[in-house]
Amino acid sequence: MGNREDLLAGARRCLEEKGWARTTVRDITAASGGVSMAAIGYHFGSREALLNAALIDAIDEWGTHTGRTLATFGAEGATPAERYEAMWDRIIESFSTHRTLWLASVEALAQAEHSENLRRYLAGGQAQGRRGLAAILRGVEEDAIDDEAARTLGAVQMALLTGLMTQWLTGPDRAPTGADIVAGLRALVHIVGPDHP
Repeated sequence: MGNREDLLAGARRCLEEKGWARTTVRDITAASGGVSMAAIGYHFGSREALLNAALIDAIDEWGTHTGRTLATFGAEGATPAERYEAMWDRIIESFSTHRTLWLASVEALAQAEHSENLRRYLAGGQAQGRRGLAAILRGVEEDAIDDEAARTLGAVQMALLTGLMTQWLTGPDRAPTGADIVAGLRALVHIVGPDHP
């Protein structure tokens, strides 16, 4: 790898081990095998820009992993409700096995307040995620999902995903299970009622 790639890998390690706020330029250069501090300015312009790039890499990996996770949920012959519950159980499992990636996504949200580029990137990723979640639930390709389905079905799934993630990261022993989510959605149907023409 070259200096740029070494710096990205080092910054990524620092984000996973120390988080955004506690990562220093010295930490990054040490984690990247001794690449000089001046190389950060040359390749990225600043520590913040390098950390943004490392966060984007982490989020891209998270998105790829999550997409694979969701595409394989449910057993052969399962009902739609069983497949939906299995999907959430698989996501919950990924909170443990890929905790650092989920934490990086939360930290990215906080850092986006200070970076227009990161905010635009995250907004685009969320739009893509809404469409992807709606496609998975409907069992179709993403290009078959219209804007309304992404804005409604996809957005609700994204809200559930984000809310569940924050609950699990702060208190995994008290976070809901896939069965709890399905039960909660059934309870919501009683509140909002069926669709009216």
